[in-house]
Amino acid sequence: MTGSEVPPSFRLAYVPGVTPAKWVRIWNERLPDIPLTLVQVPAAEASDLLRRGGATAGFLRLPTDRTDLSVIPLYTETTVVVVPKDHVVAAVAEVSAGDLADELVLHPLDDTLPWERPPGRPANERPATTADAVELVAAGVGLLVVPQSLARLHHRKDLTYRPVSDVPESRVALSWPEAATTELVEDFIGIVRGRTVNSSRGRPTPPQPKQQKQKPKRPARQTPAADRGSRRGSGGAKGGRRGKPRRRS
Repeated sequence: MTGSEVPPSFRLAYVPGVTPAKWVRIWNERLPDIPLTLVQVPAAEASDLLRRGGATAGFLRLPTDRTDLSVIPLYTETTVVVVPKDHVVAAVAEVSAGDLADELVLHPLDDTLPWERPPGRPANERPATTADAVELVAAGVGLLVVPQSLARLHHRKDLTYRPVSDVPESRVALSWPEAATTELVEDFIGIVRGRTVNSSRGRPTPPQPKQQKQKPKRPARQTPAADRGSRRGSGGAKGGRRGKPRRRS
């Protein structure tokens, strides 16, 4: 390796709430010589980070600015409302957006849901982050509606959450710069999609020489013993002919 060459590596960005551990483990099993580095990035900055080349690929939330990016949607998350454990909402299995109409619902500046109009009554000020909003919920200031993975990420013993219907949902996607669809990116796409090592989009296996099929030898034709005897008796013209009898003197 010359001084100008850089050893291959893979930088994987991910937004809060996404857990890439399973895919990282498979990467390390299949490509142990190529280090994978995790880079956590705020949801609002993920697409810009990829365009700047700050990561090879990344998990981000949709909708997002897709300019110059390739995007593969992966899954959709359930939207939940985070409430104190003694709140009336905690007593039911699910609520609708209409059920929250009279509640003070916090709307943090890093909110990832594509709202047309958030449910409930808005607070006078928006919390800076989701983590700040969770602290306010614990203090009894209001409620918070977020993707379920963020509710789990900021879990507290004094809080719980319930699914909310009739509200937007967050979609998680794998993305990378369009102009940088490298072999390593293809390898990671295959891992995320569950492809095996020998699949058509994975790393190709070395070609194996074709083995020519040998035709089975035909067994020698055997003639029955009785038939052989008859052939010897009838087939040898000279050997089977008797000479003239001698004349007696």
